[in-house]
Amino acid sequence: MEEPEMQLKGKKVTDKFTESVYVLANEPSVALYRLQEHVRRSLPELAQHKSDMQSWEEQSQGAIYTVEYACSAIKNMTDSSVYFRSIEGLLKQAISFKDQMTSSQGRSPNEQQPPSST
Repeated sequence: MEEPEMQLKGKKVTDKFTESVYVLANEPSVALYRLQEHVRRSLPELAQHKSDMQSWEEQSQGAIYTVEYACSAIKNMTDSSVYFRSIEGLLKQAISFKDQMTSSQGRSPNEQQPPSST
């Protein structure tokens, strides 16, 4: 009786050992297959996200450049107020000189006098 029982136990041990060797031998390839499958499914979406992000980055860089350019223009305008004040002063002086010249010409002897009624 012991021989069939020993054969049965031996068969169970060898079956378990064979199954373990099979699982160990195939597990890395199954894992790699699952990884490959996952990458193949998710790669197009990831590539699209990358493309979208690059496009948004380009748009952002363009907007940043525009804002920086506008800020620079405003700063230059603010800095030029000194020059505008100087120009305004010079224009006021020119107007004043013109008025003085006009009033002094009114008193000059070369100016024609209206005919007298004598």
